[in-house]
Amino acid sequence: MKQYFQHILTLLLCGTMLISCGVNQRIKRADKRYEIGEYNAAAEMYRKIYSSINQKQKSLRAEIAFKQGECYRRINNTRAAKCYQNAIKNKYPDPIAYLRLGQCLQYQGKYSDAAKTYRSYLEQEPESYVGMAGLYACEHVAEWKKESSRYKIREAKEFNEKRYSTFSPMFIGDNSDAIMFTSNRTKASKKLRQNSPITGTTINGLYTTRKNAKGEWEEIEKPEGLYNEEEEESTDENAEKKEGQIVKVGGSKDADMGVCTFTADGKTMYFTWSKPIRGIDFGSKIFRSTRSGGEWGEPQEVKLFLDSTISVGHPSVSANGDTLYFVSDAPDGFGGKDIWMAEQIDGTWLNVQNLGEHINTANDEMFPYYRGNGELYFSSNGHSGYGGLDIFKAVMHDSVADIFNLGMPFNSMGDDFGICFESNTEKGFFSSNRNQKRGYDMIYSFELPELVYTLEGKITDNSGEPLDGGIIRLIGNDGTNAKLQVRKDGSYKLKLNPDTKYVMLASARGFLNQKQEVTTENQKDSKTFKQDFSLSPISKPVTMNNVFYEFAKWDLTPESENELQGLVKLLSDNPNITIELSAHTDKVGDAQSNKVLSEKRAQSVVNYLINAGIDPNRLTPVGYGEDQPVRVDAALHKKYDFLPIEQLLDETFIDTLTPEQQEIANQINRRTEFKVLKTTYNLY
Repeated sequence: MKQYFQHILTLLLCGTMLISCGVNQRIKRADKRYEIGEYNAAAEMYRKIYSSINQKQKSLRAEIAFKQGECYRRINNTRAAKCYQNAIKNKYPDPIAYLRLGQCLQYQGKYSDAAKTYRSYLEQEPESYVGMAGLYACEHVAEWKKESSRYKIREAKEFNEKRYSTFSPMFIGDNSDAIMFTSNRTKASKKLRQNSPITGTTINGLYTTRKNAKGEWEEIEKPEGLYNEEEEESTDENAEKKEGQIVKVGGSKDADMGVCTFTADGKTMYFTWSKPIRGIDFGSKIFRSTRSGGEWGEPQEVKLFLDSTISVGHPSVSANGDTLYFVSDAPDGFGGKDIWMAEQIDGTWLNVQNLGEHINTANDEMFPYYRGNGELYFSSNGHSGYGGLDIFKAVMHDSVADIFNLGMPFNSMGDDFGICFESNTEKGFFSSNRNQKRGYDMIYSFELPELVYTLEGKITDNSGEPLDGGIIRLIGNDGTNAKLQVRKDGSYKLKLNPDTKYVMLASARGFLNQKQEVTTENQKDSKTFKQDFSLSPISKPVTMNNVFYEFAKWDLTPESENELQGLVKLLSDNPNITIELSAHTDKVGDAQSNKVLSEKRAQSVVNYLINAGIDPNRLTPVGYGEDQPVRVDAALHKKYDFLPIEQLLDETFIDTLTPEQQEIANQINRRTEFKVLKTTYNLY
């Protein structure tokens, strides 16, 4: 019996060892896939391995869960977060698991949870720039979202195709009438589709379109010369014979091609190319092709590193073609993928160098775009952003780069990348997978609308009647000196320049001038300024409707302030006039007492004007009491139809009215007026 149990124990131990050996072999195969960048395939292998490991083997489960998370993270699969959580739960020894989980949560827009995870990471790695940048972003993203931007974006549906990714658009030269982009769209059946072992989706290719005479984008096609749909599979022998070239026989049919750039003349193209050989991915390379007529010539590999195993991609060339920016995970970088540059001297790319710590981080910096004005745009998930890849702008100052996040609407909690500008304008295209549940990339257009400032309004008399002979003069601190006659209805409309202060003068024959100021300084959005003018006549009195006094007294009330300030301005706008300032009462009360009261009220207004800086010699106070009742004009008749035009509101007429109408008439007679006496004060 004892020998029987020993035999059973031996079999169990052997079985365990066999299972262990089997798991180790599977892990090695998965690791190999991971090392060559076949993340989709490796992730599936790690997933199966993880589910087969005994829960007591925490360290191994933690390792496999982390590797699985790394695979999913690199292909933007939302399962990555759960994998990192499993790694942390099983005590993964490296705190980077917290960093990666924080990035995944931030990518999903779970900023509060991401912030907690970043703090856990920083407790162990307090000097990590990426960790600090991630935490800062999560703590401030709510504020960033409130900041407004004038850029307008829309999905460029003319380029995108449902259920496929389309990204990294690039204008073919400076004319901006042709464009090329990367997409994994295909017309082949599912059985014939070539799927990438990296992402598990259809391999990418280059596509192009151009504008017709109407400015519309024409049918999307593959670029002529780079593809041959009838090509057959090439052999390794063929590949060796034509080292440094893309072998046309089968060379592009199953190759991953994309992320291109062009010289300013549109005749030279650089693009990323990757082709597995016997199912093994040996990394990506950059190739160069020149165009003769409408067809692209035989592409040649761009040699940037002596070590041919180093992957390079995402090229961006300067307008004259002498500087190339690209992405690589070459040694001596800062971690992840970095942006590098090289200079072309006598046809050879030399001075290859990393752009440094101001731009590159321990995470990924990719999709560089060098603009003609010297600005470098790129995408990063290492600098502070909204989540995933954000688009940044780098401006160089004495070898130091100032980095700016483009903010919304360019950036979102998804991946935003691959920007290009239309010549020197503030419009162009970029790509993003925002709001895409399955992670498809789409091309979006952007445009910064021109700031348009207009000034419009009307010139009327003090009764509201339009003055068709009115003149508007506009003087700006930018040298503007414009004069415009208003339309017959008294209206006008002018265009204003940005960042300019203006003084406006409205005038009409027989009326006093009126000035106003308007400015477009510090205006961040287009705006229509409204400015109406009500001009006072020179030849007849003008009633000041909103001057009020204490009951039976001559003290001005606070409600009179605006009207009185308007009179101060009118006198300042017309420095050569003198006026009579008169006060009037109604028929109620003693005539002599009313006259004294009106005189004191007129003097109160004059005193106010003098205190406001108006020369006393320009002001004549008069109190008329009840001696000058109002004569009804068209405006009063329109407001009170029981008052006939030209009717004098004297005691005889008022007595014929109802009590309510009498109160209205008395109120009309209780008024303060001014009239112009001279228009030549201090002129001679």
